[in-house]
Amino acid sequence: MAFGPWLVRLAGVGPVAAGFWRLALALPFLFLIARVIGPPVHWPKGALVILTAFAGFFFAADLAAWHTGIHMTKLGNATLFGNISSFAFAAWGLWLARRLPSALQSAALLLAAVGAALLMGGSAELSARHLRGDLFALAAGLLYTGYLIAVERGRGQLDALPLLFLASAFGAVMLLPLSLALGERLIPGDWTPVLLLALGSQVLGQGLLVYAIGALPPLVVGLALLTQPAISALIGWVAYRETLSPLDWLGAAAIALALVLVRLPDRGLREAEERPT
Repeated sequence: MAFGPWLVRLAGVGPVAAGFWRLALALPFLFLIARVIGPPVHWPKGALVILTAFAGFFFAADLAAWHTGIHMTKLGNATLFGNISSFAFAAWGLWLARRLPSALQSAALLLAAVGAALLMGGSAELSARHLRGDLFALAAGLLYTGYLIAVERGRGQLDALPLLFLASAFGAVMLLPLSLALGERLIPGDWTPVLLLALGSQVLGQGLLVYAIGALPPLVVGLALLTQPAISALIGWVAYRETLSPLDWLGAAAIALALVLVRLPDRGLREAEERPT
C-alpha cells in the first residue's frame, strides 16, 4: 500500500478519478477471490445494506481527500496523516467503553499532536499549498475512521471479502459522478498505474489488511503499517527529490512512535467481536 501515493501521481487522471479506478478495477478480482476461497459475494439483508453503503461513502470520501492531498504535499506526509485514523478509531473505542484514555494512550495522543504540528509547520514554511495538502490528508485519515467503524459494525454479520467488495462497489458509484462534476480527466493515457493501484492498494493491500486484523495482534499489524510512511518518503525522495528537514524527521518519528503506542491495547475488528466494549 505504500506505493499507492506514487501510483496516484502517475495515474494521469484526476485525484477523485484515481480513487474511482482503484475501486472499480478491483471489483472483479475481489469477486473472483471471494468465490474461490468463500464465502461468495452476496447481497446483505436489511439494515446491513445501509451499513455497507455508509462504509462505501466514508471510503470514497477518504480516497477523494487523500488523493487530493497526495498531489499537494510530500508523499511521506500524506501517508503519515492518512494513518491518523489509528487515534480516532482508538478514541471511538474509548467512547464506547465510557472510560478515559490510559497513560499509554494519552502519551500516544500527545506524541501524535506534537508530530503533526512539526510536520505541518515544516509544510507551511515551504508553501501554503503543502499545508493544504497536509490538511486534506488529515481529513482523509478522519474519514477513514468512519469507514473502520462501519466495517467493525458489519463484520459481525458479513464476512471480510463480501463486505470489502460491497463497500468498494458503493464507493466507486459515489466517486464517478463526483469526478465528472469536478471536470477531471477520467480516462488514463496509460492504464498500468491505475491497474497497479487497484491490485496493490485495494485487492492485496486492503484484502490482506482486513485478513491480518482478524488474525494477528494489533501491535504486529501496527508495526507493519509503519513501513508505509517510510517507504512513501523514500519514494518521494527518489522520484521527486522531496527532502525532509530535521524537524520533519522528528515529527515523523513522533507520529510513528504514537502509532505503535496506540496499538498496544487489544483492539481491532476481531477483538471488538470477541470482547465487545
